[in-house]
Amino acid sequence: MRSFYNDILDNIVAFRILGATGVLLIVFGLGSIGYHFIEGMNFFDGFYMTFITITTIGFSELKNLTDGGRILTMVLFVMGIGVISYIASQTTQLIFESELFRKRAMKKQLEKMKNHYIICGYGRIGHRIGQVLKDADIPIVVVENRDSSIERIRDDRLLYVEGDAQEESVLIEAGIKRAKGLICTLSRDQDNVFVTLIARELNKNIFILVRTNQRANTKKILRSGANKVISPYEVGADRMANVILRPHVDQFMDQIQGGAHQDHIFDEVKVFEGAELAGKTLAEARIRQKYFVVIIAIIPEGDVKNIKFNPGSEDKINEGDSLIVLGDIDRIEQLRAKGCEDNRTLEERVSRHDYLQHIYMKT
Repeated sequence: MRSFYNDILDNIVAFRILGATGVLLIVFGLGSIGYHFIEGMNFFDGFYMTFITITTIGFSELKNLTDGGRILTMVLFVMGIGVISYIASQTTQLIFESELFRKRAMKKQLEKMKNHYIICGYGRIGHRIGQVLKDADIPIVVVENRDSSIERIRDDRLLYVEGDAQEESVLIEAGIKRAKGLICTLSRDQDNVFVTLIARELNKNIFILVRTNQRANTKKILRSGANKVISPYEVGADRMANVILRPHVDQFMDQIQGGAHQDHIFDEVKVFEGAELAGKTLAEARIRQKYFVVIIAIIPEGDVKNIKFNPGSEDKINEGDSLIVLGDIDRIEQLRAKGCEDNRTLEERVSRHDYLQHIYMKT
């Protein structure tokens, strides 16, 4: 990610290179005209003489030059070499200083990061997670050491730390002590275990989500300090099996999980102090009639063991409860603002709120 000051520097150096290139073209023009008037050459021959003089190719002169022609040749040589050397130095500065300033700017941004998520590994799974979180404006930092993946991170304009996630210093540079969560998507389970151990030692309160390739390793990863372990292969296989076993359910889930353009979604809404729904039963709240959303579950604050699935009309909604709802995006936002006084941004709900950590914390 490039900083504002880095962009200014690049523009200044690029302007210098453009200006020097203009001077070089003027030198070629003056040389061509000079040989035409001093030596009687046509403009193309004059341009050729200027070219072999400035580039020091060393070909023989087209004709024996007069004293005036030799003086012109020496002047063109000095001017041309000087301009070319200047262009080369400025181009080198643009390449190296731009990279240096970019790294400095990124380091300063990393030092300011807090309540962010760290993604270890930017393969296919890490890349997909990164894109989803980026689209949701969740602050993320990627840790990666493969050149091909780093190029993709740069193309995606994400903050990153180049290095091995199994190195304590690399995780510290990524802000592990200030981070909200760590998502470990390395290809080998043993690497994920090692990263989890280090991360848990550096930050005892961080939420750690880990990928596993083998279900048998789930307990080992949990014992190493992970809060939640997911096997992408099993999730994908189960989803494919459901296409055969429960085709209509799968079609329904396709519509719900249809990306950024879906009409209906599952979401979480928290009931805050002074909310219209606080202290009312579902029958009294009349959520479905007012907001046209369906309450799937009620999660009491701090008591995730007693989740009320498919709550009945007499179940009460209390201040601090979280409601799992299904409905139209706009309707859910109305419920969030008017019915629950939940005015948090998406970043605040996901990145800074402890809800996810409470849900997945081992008991």
